Amino acid sequence: MSSDFEGYEQDFAVLTAEITGRIGKVPKLLGDEKKQMVANVEKQLEEARELLEQMELEVREIPAQSRGMYSSRMRSYKQEIGKLEADFKRSRIAYSDEVRNELLGDDGNSSENQLIKLREERAHLLDNTERLERSSRRLEAGYQIAVETEQIGQEMLENLSQDREKIQRSRERLRETDANLGKSSRILTGMLRRFPHSVLKREMVNSQVFFQWT
Repeated sequence: MSSDFEGYEQDFAVLTAEITGRIGKVPKLLGDEKKQMVANVEKQLEEARELLEQMELEVREIPAQSRGMYSSRMRSYKQEIGKLEADFKRSRIAYSDEVRNELLGDDGNSSENQLIKLREERAHLLDNTERLERSSRRLEAGYQIAVETEQIGQEMLENLSQDREKIQRSRERLRETDANLGKSSRILTGMLRRFPHSVLKREMVNSQVFFQWT
């Protein structure tokens, strides 16, 4: 179990080192090159988060008495991912000196305010994009809950329908039993009416004598 965790740790170390290097390159790029580098970093950050999830699963399987050390390492790795994500966010709105001069031309000092404004606009757009992504994830989670709730409701309705059918069948059998009892009662009453009173009394005495002997 610990060997699997250590294997994930090695992969995580290599991956975060690559991410760190690529984040440092982002401010130096423009146009399609920057977009491609940003996409690569986003993909690698996602891979790093998946590695963390695998590592967490491994930690849960470790005996409780040995789990503390691994849990401490996991907290450190999560902090590292958080730092990388923050650095990546800043790198997307930052420019190196070379890129800044290219954007501003020769009159760099007079256009410094434009660069600041551009940077603020980019930061605002990134924040809006992240909020939209979070809202989208919440909507997807809500939709999934709604689907699962609908499935549970459908199963409950099916169970209720089956229970109702069982109850109806039980009622039908009860009505049939009541009808049979009523019919038997009427037959017995008719038979008793046809017996003379003296014969009926004698039969009852004989029955008592029989039961006493037995």
